[in-house]
Formats: sequence, structure tokens, C-alpha cells
Amino acid sequence: MKVSVHYPLEAGKLLLRSDEDWERDLAPTRADARRGRFEFELDDGAPFRYFKPILEDSAGRQWARGENFLALRERRGRLDVYPHFAEDSSCHVCTAFEVPSSYAERGYDARVFLPPGYDENSLQRFPVLYMQDGQNLFFRDEAAQGKHWRVSETLALLERMCLVRQVIVVGVYPKERTREYTAPGYEDYARFLARELKPHIDTNYRTLSGAADTAVMGSSLGGVVSFYAGWQYPNVFGQVGALSATFGYQDDLLARVLAEKRRALRVYLDSGWPQDNYEVTRGMAAALRSRGFHEGRDLLYLAYPEAKHEEDSWATRLHVPFQFFFRG
Repeated sequence: MKVSVHYPLEAGKLLLRSDEDWERDLAPTRADARRGRFEFELDDGAPFRYFKPILEDSAGRQWARGENFLALRERRGRLDVYPHFAEDSSCHVCTAFEVPSSYAERGYDARVFLPPGYDENSLQRFPVLYMQDGQNLFFRDEAAQGKHWRVSETLALLERMCLVRQVIVVGVYPKERTREYTAPGYEDYARFLARELKPHIDTNYRTLSGAADTAVMGSSLGGVVSFYAGWQYPNVFGQVGALSATFGYQDDLLARVLAEKRRALRVYLDSGWPQDNYEVTRGMAAALRSRGFHEGRDLLYLAYPEAKHEEDSWATRLHVPFQFFFRG
């Protein structure tokens, strides 16, 4: 099992320990301190290994923060990890700002979630998820009826499980939700996302800017505008999540999917049952299959019995699209 540890080492050395023997140091088989890259070999005899980098310098030994990393024998290629060693007590959902827009009377408010260790390990770049209804994502006191998506909590849990890559999440606050999330208003709103907000984020944060590493997601009407943004700008947003999307309320997306050239997208669709836009979501999933989308590869459709049309329900299944988009 090959592991590459990426860290901007200024002094000292990087070592590794694993569950083969937590008392034994492993030295890198190859080290490039200038590039901050240190390669290690773990025992291939086990189906998996847990391991953790160690920073040894004049201050002593520091173990990487967070849970142990997981290496799987069946994984192809090298596992790249980006540890951080200092306690990270910063607020990772406190960065709020306004992005000017030429497509609206004033700009849109947005909030950015940054993964733990973002400031310390400057070598890591991150995929980005753009989410609608920013007021319902991070804070209970901002959310409707005090219910929010628990985005940061879910990401922290999935990271502890070694299931997903670390990701930057950008929550966008609507001004006139119904107009901006349906036709024809979603045309200008999606232009803002693709042509103004995304360039702003790519300029100011360490992102992986390609479409394959950029997702857009929302629920209800937010799922509609997210699907529209991906279908309209597939070279910008390569992954789309639409939870309980109100397809057909005020959009022509089903007709477009059936009539237009197939897009290079990965799409996650879901709904609750009964109601909760169950029938229209199944119809959209069927339309995508008819256009060559394959379940499990570039389409994932799920229905959740008795799930309601509300933030608590979306929060409980948020881990599913995260794994589909950003599996580590």
C-alpha cells in the first residue's frame, strides 16, 4: 500500500505509524521536502491498514489531528493524504460575504465552509459544492423553523469514517427564491453561479476548479435550479444534486433532457414518499436513463419511504450525495 503524505514541512521530519505496530516509526521511502511530498510503504499483507502521520521537530512529536487514515489493499494507485498537526479552533462556517452580480440589482450573500486544517496545510486543493438556500445549511438560528441541513456536522462524520475527500461548501442565500429558482428567473441566477460566483471562489480559495470536482445541489425548487445550472453549464458544474426537486412546476427541464444533446454530468436525484415530488423525480430519473445515464456510474436515484419535504429529512440523507460526489 503506497501512501503519499503532503505537508509544507519547514523543519523537522515526517514519520508514519500504523496499526501493524503503533510503537514503530516508519520512515519515508522517498522524501521531497521542497515540494512537501513524503512517500511511505505500508504492509500489503493485510486487507486494510489504519495509519497516522507524525511531525517530529524541536517542539517534540505531534500526531496528525483527527481520526486515523485508512488505506485499503484493493485500492488502485497511491493514497494521497494532507494532514494538519496544530489544533484548529477556527470557525469554519463564519466566512460570509457578498458577491457583486451584473445579473441582479445587487449581489448575492454567500457563506463558505472550509475543511479543518485548511489554513495550516497550504498544499491541499479541494473540490467545491455550491448549495442553494444558504440560510438552511449551517446554523439552526438562521434556518426555517430552526431546522438546518447540518452540513458541517455531516462532513465531519464522513471524514472520521474516511469515506469522502475534504470539500469546500459554498451556501448561496436567495433574494427572491421562487423567481430565482424557476424559469425564466433561474437563467440569470445560474449565470451568476457559473460566471461570477465560481470565478470568485476559485480566485480566493484553493479549489480544484474543473467540472469533475465542482458540484451544485439543492432541494425542492433549489433542486430545480441546481439541475438547470448543471444542464446549462456542464463544463462548469460536472455534478448535480436535486433532492425532492419540484420538477415541472415552472421549468422545461424534462423536455430538455429528452430532446437535447446528452450532457456529461453525474446526477443524484431523490425524493420521499408519499408526495414529496416522488412521481416527477422518478420521471426525471427514467428520462436520464433513456438518454444513456447509468445507475451507479453517472446517475444515482433513491426514494425514501415516509421521508418528508423538510430540512430534517434532507439532513438525514445528505451523506448519500456527498459520498456519490466526493468518495475518497
